Amino acid sequence: MTDPRPEALTVPVEGGDLAVLHWPATGPDAPVLVAVHGITANALAWAGLARLLDGRAALYAPDLRGRAASRDLPGPWGLARHAEDVAALVTALDAGPVRLVGHSMGAWVGALTATRHPDLVADLTLVDGAVTFPLPPGVEEQDALAAVLGPALARLSMTFASREAYREFWRAHPAFDPWTAELDAYTQRDLVGEAPELVSSCVHEAITTDGTQVLLDPEAAGAVHRLTVPARLLYAQRGLLDEPRALYDPERLAAAGVTVPAELVPDTNHYSIIWSERLAAELLRAPERA
Repeated sequence: MTDPRPEALTVPVEGGDLAVLHWPATGPDAPVLVAVHGITANALAWAGLARLLDGRAALYAPDLRGRAASRDLPGPWGLARHAEDVAALVTALDAGPVRLVGHSMGAWVGALTATRHPDLVADLTLVDGAVTFPLPPGVEEQDALAAVLGPALARLSMTFASREAYREFWRAHPAFDPWTAELDAYTQRDLVGEAPELVSSCVHEAITTDGTQVLLDPEAAGAVHRLTVPARLLYAQRGLLDEPRALYDPERLAAAGVTVPAELVPDTNHYSIIWSERLAAELLRAPERA
């Protein structure tokens, strides 16, 4: 088993430096993976995947602009801005086209990166994201955003008296069971400030802008349909709160006109899918050719 502690890096992007975590590979010919997290997440969301990869790939994961150690990067916000930051990271690695994986909102970012910069992406794995559905009649965007993000959005306006209080907030999340040291480190990375007024690192305007674009932006919605690099979609069996109703199913994907190969990952929810053995296996298999 390799050392699970990542190396902290920074990459110059427009407006400052993007924070990146790097889990090195143990061999010189290992694939290079770049992993893009979800809307209120951070780079340590990928720690479980890094453990499963166990040095068989070099894994780079940025804190997206407006989150965690990249929270001080300025706006304007939006999914295309994240795609350009990811492209800057891949270019800085100077390792040729990389294997790109994006989870939740990061899947939209990954699809945008691949459509804007196909020369930087060897192949793309979309995880429980990137497919946009029209809002139901009568549903306002702010209500849809709250429904999709749930307690993740509510916490942005909360203060916490201690790190333990924040830990207990997350331990109550039904999708985070069992609680692990990796989950603890991931959620604690989000916390900034001083007790008794600790807050989430997420910049509220960044989250609401990005979330609105996930729901409504035409370029982001169309990216999954314009891909020219090899791509596939893995989707979870259960939802954001571990509920039986998942984000995707074969009928909804077919109705949306999705043509990339799609696969259900059993016994996973929206979060646990990114530390599944199935995802690790997908990212370690020999890449397809376009």
